[in-house]
Amino acid sequence: MTGLPRPGAARSRVISPDLVVEAEALRTGARRVAGMDEVGRGALAGPVCVGLVVVDVATGPAPAGVADSKLLTPGARTALLPALGTWGVARAVGHASADEVDRCGIVGALRLAGWRALDAVSEHAPVDVVILDGSHDWLSRAPLDDLLDDVERPSRTAPVVRTLVKADQHCASVAAASVLAKCERDALMVELAAAHPAYGWASNKGYGSAEHVAALLALGPSPLHRRSWRLPGTDGDER
Repeated sequence: MTGLPRPGAARSRVISPDLVVEAEALRTGARRVAGMDEVGRGALAGPVCVGLVVVDVATGPAPAGVADSKLLTPGARTALLPALGTWGVARAVGHASADEVDRCGIVGALRLAGWRALDAVSEHAPVDVVILDGSHDWLSRAPLDDLLDDVERPSRTAPVVRTLVKADQHCASVAAASVLAKCERDALMVELAAAHPAYGWASNKGYGSAEHVAALLALGPSPLHRRSWRLPGTDGDER
């Protein structure tokens, strides 16, 4: 793992993500660089999802409006999907289920989802460097070997992982990955809400809203809840 200094320290508070960090990695020998970001880490129900967007030296600037998904409205995120579907070399979203969160812990589940995204692009766009949002390398350092005998292990050569705090605000590939992951997970939670309408997932996307908590207290957890967590009305242990 290699930490990166925060770029653009003198910029204004409103930051337009660019490819400066990605270009530096490409100049120093990488053929393909991927931005990676996760969504759903703090949810009480549903999967954790990891977005991945791969760029190379031929990749142009990100589509106008790309930004950290948390800074965009749902409508703005959805409007970006057609342009993001053709930007860069490849893109994918990996998922790890609530059951896998329970079995592996949240860090193990993040790693599973991240490697599933990498595997999805490995045939035609193997990645040399991953820029990971945050300061913790959960992609390559999670202790899965003893935990996941019955779950697939990463079979590809591990890319170099470079962490960067607020990479989703500075790196266009990471911002794009965050938008793709957020849109895909939100759509999935809306779909799952049809079978479990009492929990309000169509609006809260599995996070701990008042409606969601009230339903948990009244009904208990569904099969799609992270039962190892300290859910309201249960005595589970959160990982």
